[in-house]
Amino acid sequence: MPTAIAVTSADLVLPPTDHHTPGAAVLPPPDTQPLDAALADTRTLVEQYGHVVALYPASTPTAHVRRLHTVRALLESDRVALLPLDLPPLGVAVLVRQLRQLSVCDFGPGVLATAARLLAHYVHTGAVLNSVARLDRVPVTLKAHAKSWMPGSQFAVLANPEPRLLRLGSQGGDPFPGPDFATRMAVARGQLTTDWVTDTLGPAWRVQGVDEVPVPAASADWWGTARLVEFAAYLPDLPVLHQLVSSVRRETCAWCGIELLGDRCGFCAAPLTPPHPPEPRAPGGPAALPPGTSARHAP
Repeated sequence: MPTAIAVTSADLVLPPTDHHTPGAAVLPPPDTQPLDAALADTRTLVEQYGHVVALYPASTPTAHVRRLHTVRALLESDRVALLPLDLPPLGVAVLVRQLRQLSVCDFGPGVLATAARLLAHYVHTGAVLNSVARLDRVPVTLKAHAKSWMPGSQFAVLANPEPRLLRLGSQGGDPFPGPDFATRMAVARGQLTTDWVTDTLGPAWRVQGVDEVPVPAASADWWGTARLVEFAAYLPDLPVLHQLVSSVRRETCAWCGIELLGDRCGFCAAPLTPPHPPEPRAPGGPAALPPGTSARHAP
């Protein structure tokens, strides 16, 4: 039975890449769904799929995040993982689709949940903006802020995996350093007219194809402007994703017993406990020497 993937907005569910990729459940904000209905829907998901992995942008409004935790607490279930992602909305959407692809594979729910943080490192995402005056999620210099007020200015911003910013035209439009692996690119056009992403960035990164998708509703708030073109380059092929996740060592959560990747459980959030605590040193050993004294010169 595949693990259910859930999101906080329908626009984070991109079209599937093939007929095997399942959809995702949507967990609406509290102003559009009463608490009892949210409880019933989430309970049904758990009963049907066994486990639910819910992903949402770290920029999601506090009231919506509080609703997610309230539902999980009222269900008294350790089978619901709530995972905030520190990516722009389109980056979240492509990562969600990757987990949807992997959910039909032979991975347990704990591995699937903790694979989100692994896969985030391989998503190259950013945007072209008309202004960075209200951009507060990526470091912006005072000089760039000043230039953003000049008419006709456009900036290319890379948010992940490493923040970068350049003003288009001032540096010849040279693109950022790109991924050193094959990717496909999703492009979401907002209220900005520019072909820099498809004509310059895509060829420079040697992307295997470009898919035009709708702009997520949260993008304008994340980037500080609706005049943008958002992009995300990602690993598109399921065999590559499967091999990547399979290559990581698996651990067992000492608290809930579920299998995981990395150092923290995606379901109970417990940190990974070292399998064998270090044995205490014998009195008088090197650890007992006064600071600044080496073992060779110890009395």
